[in-house]
Amino acid sequence: MEAREYQRLHEVEQRMWWFRGLRANLLALARRDSASGGGAVLDAGCGTGGVLADLVACGIEHAFGLDVSEPACQMARARSGRPVVAGSLNTLPFRDGAFRLIVSADVLCHARVDEGAALREMRRCLAPGGRLLLNLPAYGWLMSDHDRRVQNARRYTRAQALALVREAGFDRVRGYYWNSLLLPLMVVRRLLRRGGGAESDVREFPALLDRLFGGALALERRLDFPFPFGGSILILAEQA
Repeated sequence: MEAREYQRLHEVEQRMWWFRGLRANLLALARRDSASGGGAVLDAGCGTGGVLADLVACGIEHAFGLDVSEPACQMARARSGRPVVAGSLNTLPFRDGAFRLIVSADVLCHARVDEGAALREMRRCLAPGGRLLLNLPAYGWLMSDHDRRVQNARRYTRAQALALVREAGFDRVRGYYWNSLLLPLMVVRRLLRRGGGAESDVREFPALLDRLFGGALALERRLDFPFPFGGSILILAEQA
């Protein structure tokens, strides 16, 4: 991802409806699955630190970040007040069993990430019984100009994502789609903009649209219904 994309992300990720929904989903699962652990937490591919800052704000004291981009690491350190190291998911610079929970949002899909190597590395760095929490973009046929701008090389079905994580040796792998109510609008938007050299989807939305879209994600969380489709996939897995 280019420096201007990181800067754009830094400017809007605290406010944009999609990032608010993503963080709410991740934090709900992180609280539920790390409440009894008390160990260190890693945001693997933390970008400019939005999720990492929220992990700290919700009371997870021993939170750390990692990103391949040093400028992004600097932004994440400033935003979260936590240590953030520059490095790749393909070869994590941490000891075996260092973390109780590893969170990674939309990183396995990146062109520079080896999915199998990254998952094996995250499994290595989890303590026994530790948990992995992933967010991934859904459906290869939704690949867009935005994906190409941020160097996403892959999108997944739920079945593909579950199989990939199981193949890396994780136990109790489960997952579900989200951003489901808005998927029809997402499909239409992708079709209308495909091949047009459109700008990144990471941007400010008009206030009314931002509230409407954010409200749709909040409704999904209240419904707590396992939709059979959606624009993104959340995966939760356990170290054997």
